[in-house]
Amino acid sequence: MSRLPNKHLLVFLFTLAILSLTGCSKKESEPLKEDVAKISVTDFRGKNIRLNKPASRIVCLIESGLSGLYMLGIEDKVVGVPSSVYKESVAPLYASLDDRIREKKLPSPGNWDFVSLEQVVALQPDLVIMWASQQESIEAIEEKGIPVYGVFLKSFADVAKEIKDFGILTGKESRADSLINYTKTEVQKFQTGVPDSQKKTVYFMWAQGLLETSGKTSTANELIELAGAKNVCTAEEEHLVINMERVLEWNPDVVVLWWNAAKNPADVLGLHEWQNITAVKHKSVYELPSVFYCDFWTLKYQYAVMLLAKSCYPEKHKDLDLEKERHDMLVTLYGLKGLKLAE
Repeated sequence: MSRLPNKHLLVFLFTLAILSLTGCSKKESEPLKEDVAKISVTDFRGKNIRLNKPASRIVCLIESGLSGLYMLGIEDKVVGVPSSVYKESVAPLYASLDDRIREKKLPSPGNWDFVSLEQVVALQPDLVIMWASQQESIEAIEEKGIPVYGVFLKSFADVAKEIKDFGILTGKESRADSLINYTKTEVQKFQTGVPDSQKKTVYFMWAQGLLETSGKTSTANELIELAGAKNVCTAEEEHLVINMERVLEWNPDVVVLWWNAAKNPADVLGLHEWQNITAVKHKSVYELPSVFYCDFWTLKYQYAVMLLAKSCYPEKHKDLDLEKERHDMLVTLYGLKGLKLAE
């Protein structure tokens, strides 16, 4: 009679031990599930990019995207850059941000028009950033198991999304939010409060030619509106070529040129066929500075807004010190390294 309780006790203890082991095993496996794809964003292709941890070896083949990474303060995570940063016109600027560029030690495995798959893979990146239109190269890189963030920018909202996503992918989301909010605050300062009927009209001229401009769906249009003015071109196209008769018909109050090494405001002011245009009569023809300082595909577009706002409404913004604004912007966006850029 005394053995029966012992047998029941043994069965009970054995069952309890099995359940305990199962419970421990389950608890130990749970963190593994959490470790998978802790970081997730959707790129401009609509593709979900998933990382287990913040990217620490980044190949960025877009110059404006590289600027964004430097703004986040993660230049040490960049292992590959676009070949365009080594061009004579911008190399000294990027050299101020990264000693490896100054020493020409940072690999450049591609650009918008060419990508070396072999060189990209050799850099062992955990994230590649490139234009979404480079589909063939993207597919080849993704086949190697390397995540690719595809970029397609067509508005200032896209610029904000890009740097927000970069912040998430690199563990710098707070920094990204701070930069985005700073930019929004800065551009809001230039809302004029001028009635629509009294707003200055602006003709935006691209570097490709006097008659190449932008319509309502462009960043140039956004720039003009943020500066408190109106775009004379109301076409839906982002970029279009017009004729001289159309410019005469529009008769803009202000003409602004995208930076152009071959042409400047004096050239436009001297054109015979432009003499009857209000902007020319009043010498209200201006040129944006080096693309680096007001790149529409980076948060530096805010500087272009300041420049155009002062050009359109000089009296309203007479106390605006553009050189100081540029200095403050570069230091805020790039940190202490921005001091070198502001020199």
